[in-house]
Amino acid sequence: MLKTLFLTTPGTSLHLEGDTVRIHHPEKPGRNVLPLVRIDQFVVWRGVEVSNELMHRCAKDSRGITWLSRNGRFLHRTTGPQNGNPVVRLEQVRAYDDSRRLELAKAFLAGKIQNYRQLLLRTARDASGERKEKLREIAQRHAESLQTLSESPSVSEVLGVEGKAGQDYFQEGMPKLAPGVFPGRNRRPPQDTFNCLLSFGYGMLRVAVEGALEQVGLDPYIGYLHGVRSGQPSLALDLMEEFRAMLVDRLVATLYNRGQVKPAHTESLPSGEVRLTDEGRTMFLEQWSKARERSWRHSELGRDVPAATLPLIQARFLARYLRGDQPGYTPWIAS
Repeated sequence: MLKTLFLTTPGTSLHLEGDTVRIHHPEKPGRNVLPLVRIDQFVVWRGVEVSNELMHRCAKDSRGITWLSRNGRFLHRTTGPQNGNPVVRLEQVRAYDDSRRLELAKAFLAGKIQNYRQLLLRTARDASGERKEKLREIAQRHAESLQTLSESPSVSEVLGVEGKAGQDYFQEGMPKLAPGVFPGRNRRPPQDTFNCLLSFGYGMLRVAVEGALEQVGLDPYIGYLHGVRSGQPSLALDLMEEFRAMLVDRLVATLYNRGQVKPAHTESLPSGEVRLTDEGRTMFLEQWSKARERSWRHSELGRDVPAATLPLIQARFLARYLRGDQPGYTPWIAS
């Protein structure tokens, strides 16, 4: 499995050296070289320099480079020539204007709600008393939401189901996943450590999903559940939905429940924004990389696959559906 290389330290520079990347920082002597063949993509923070030669080589190899701000917000991304058959993109656009848009919107949201339920029910197994009963109650409400979703005749009604399911999850379910530390969802900017970690995790997930869509030749900006809006990677946001709960929310709750989140991992700005420190970014990226190596069951493939491959697998299934090579799109559901 290829790795994503994360570079966060300002002053770091990356250089092409044959078929390797050389990583240099003036305060860290020594020769640090990695084979390019082992690297799937680069994710670099503002303050990290990438040489022109390395960018040209990555473009040639269709190896993405994503730049993020110091608090993990997406800035821009470079890739090589567009992959995939242009027929897929034509069908992607056509599907937005026919019955497939509603079908796909339902599928993405069904995956999201099902994985909400899976996370809540898994947590309930190890809980007791009122906490256990509350988790099961919310999971049952999500089961009812799935029934409403299946009967929804329009995308606007699908969005209504999404709003209700999300409200149940974040207002009542999430506080039970990590008791005493989740004050409610807030973002843009996050105003507490838990939401800061969630937003950062969703940012890492976006990088993975957007890269997977580009790799199979789909346009990340033409979506179905999230529609089409200028500057919004709607299809990436669509595909992210089925992964948020199990790949990001579960990780953040686990970090809290294990006592791995420390005061030194975040800092508060005068504006009220809470952001990760260098130490916090390092901690989260280490845990995120480990979580990406964990295997999950994939029912469509009938085998276990690493978490890091899930976005690419689902992007391929989506492309096959749009091309007409398979009758429908089935979201990934944890089992």
